[in-house]
Amino acid sequence: MNLNTYKYFNEVAATGSIRRAAGRLHVAPSAISRQISLLEHSLGIMLLERSNTGIQLTTAGMMLEQYTRKMCRDLDRIHEAIKNLKGLRQGEVKIWVIEALVQVIMPRIMTEFNENYPAIQFSINTESSDRTIEAIIRDEIDIGIVFNIGNRPSIEVIKQWSAPIQCLVSPKHPLAQYQSLTLDEICAYPIALPVSSFGLRQTFDKVTRALHLIPQSIVNTNNLEFTKAMAIAGRTLTIGPKLIASKEIEQNLLCAIPIDNETMELANIEICVHRDRTLSFAAHQFLKQICKEFD
Repeated sequence: MNLNTYKYFNEVAATGSIRRAAGRLHVAPSAISRQISLLEHSLGIMLLERSNTGIQLTTAGMMLEQYTRKMCRDLDRIHEAIKNLKGLRQGEVKIWVIEALVQVIMPRIMTEFNENYPAIQFSINTESSDRTIEAIIRDEIDIGIVFNIGNRPSIEVIKQWSAPIQCLVSPKHPLAQYQSLTLDEICAYPIALPVSSFGLRQTFDKVTRALHLIPQSIVNTNNLEFTKAMAIAGRTLTIGPKLIASKEIEQNLLCAIPIDNETMELANIEICVHRDRTLSFAAHQFLKQICKEFD
């Protein structure tokens, strides 16, 4: 087996589809199918289960993916390092980021970075804080930007900046005229919340449980744009850093009201990497750019 065979297998495992893997690797789907069939024949065991809903790894496939994922990532880093020795300054930066920052900050940072490093590409996903931390640990990504995760094994927080959780309401909402709010007051009204894998939701749940409060949660979603839309509609409120609603606040569609609670006031957005892995040239340079932005 050549190394490309394992790279093809890992891409199929990551995407759950031979066709999507082929698109990302710029090869024909038939070439990937053929290499994986040869790999299964060589090992004498099925690695993938194919169905109408997609592809699932067998137990053997999960074992192989676990051991070859790091190998493929290390090979990519070696190729990048050799190219950078030749002065080409190429590579790909894989970043997962909380939804709040995608439209507000990331485009400007990436545009400025691209002026200095035009050959470096980006792979950007919006994900929950829990899923992002998992991806860093699994070496799926280089950098994660998360919300208020606290101490996690294997994770190094490179930079953090204050992002107090506030109450976001329509100017028409009964709470809109308040200068600050308690969590008791917030929990008395219908609220739209992100799902529990979001650091924002975890912080909120931790505090409300400690205070023995039961929020009137009428929406749970993995889309912060939807929580804001519910608040804009008028009857429902939501929560989040003022940053995520800067456009709506500027347009007078939402108001951001501070919450009188120390934990909510001390929440942070954090830039994270794996504690024991060396970043590629491309990822290291972009990490410096992000940290410079928030200095």
